Amino acid sequence: MSKVNQEFLLELLKTPSPSSMEMDIQKKWIHYVKDFAHEIRTDNAGNAIGVLNPEAPFKLLLAGHSDEIALVVNRIDESGYLHFDKMGGINPKAAVGMRVTVLGYNGTVTGVIGVNAQHHGGLKNDFGLEDLFIDCGYKTNDEAGKDVQIGDLCVYKTEPEILRDRYVAGRGLDNRTGAFIVAEVLKRLSEKDVKVGVYAASTVNEETNMGGAYFAAAGIEPTMAIACDVTFATDYPGVNKNKYGDITLDGGPVLAKGAPINIKINKLLERTAKKLNMDVQYELTPRMTGTDADKMRLTGKGVPVSLVSLPLRYMHSPVETASFKDIDEEIELLVTMITDMTGEESLNPLED
Repeated sequence: MSKVNQEFLLELLKTPSPSSMEMDIQKKWIHYVKDFAHEIRTDNAGNAIGVLNPEAPFKLLLAGHSDEIALVVNRIDESGYLHFDKMGGINPKAAVGMRVTVLGYNGTVTGVIGVNAQHHGGLKNDFGLEDLFIDCGYKTNDEAGKDVQIGDLCVYKTEPEILRDRYVAGRGLDNRTGAFIVAEVLKRLSEKDVKVGVYAASTVNEETNMGGAYFAAAGIEPTMAIACDVTFATDYPGVNKNKYGDITLDGGPVLAKGAPINIKINKLLERTAKKLNMDVQYELTPRMTGTDADKMRLTGKGVPVSLVSLPLRYMHSPVETASFKDIDEEIELLVTMITDMTGEESLNPLED
């Protein structure tokens, strides 16, 4: 990955983008994409969409969601401690002892998630978010209320880290890596002779309701759509590979197989991987994918979908970890596949 591209990825990862509050990251995404997209679109959900060949009848939608999981303030007690619920799939055990940035209505505030000292009994084994709280240094409810109100969002206060020049670790790689990937695919395609319309969408709200993907696909009415998300790597200690499969960092992009996935799109991806002599991995999505693909598929008259995922360690923790090699290969796979398309492809599984 080039230094310029890596800096863009790190800038996205540093930008707080909790579900329902993606405006800042979307503006940065648009600023980057506008230099090579033929057209920029937005919608009332907050999606940002870069377009190549908007007049082409065959429309391919790539969706990578820009939102991250977060905490949401649900109570401020009389001593000024903030109590919270989750905005997306927060793991209470991963939250203990973390620093957080409170995105208050009157500016950002730093806080820490307090924990009962082990000397005083520690946390109970079955603790939940309701047992945790954020200490920002306030002494009263009134003092806290000058900065924070019910409904304000909080993200872990972490910076992305580069591990051995091969991996990137940090908060919210799920799925700001996907928003990065679709932007880079569009950039590469802008330099090629592409025969189909390409709609690269940085979508919103995937971690909570996937409404952004629905708005994007309903507005574009694509011929086909590919979700670019992350999936569970199983290459670290303590994971049951017999139960969860064998997916590794540096093992290549992950293709989904299951009822929601259009077989002919997968064949295009597999044929391209073979052409590139690129390894791909597989995950099973028997009923649903749990990604933007599910909502895009059920818009309009129905949209053929596929899912290309980035292997990710430590999902929904403050130290999610992914491989630069896998990111580069996913971009190359999608760019080559789309460049090779004629716009005459049939996605009907019953047609040869």
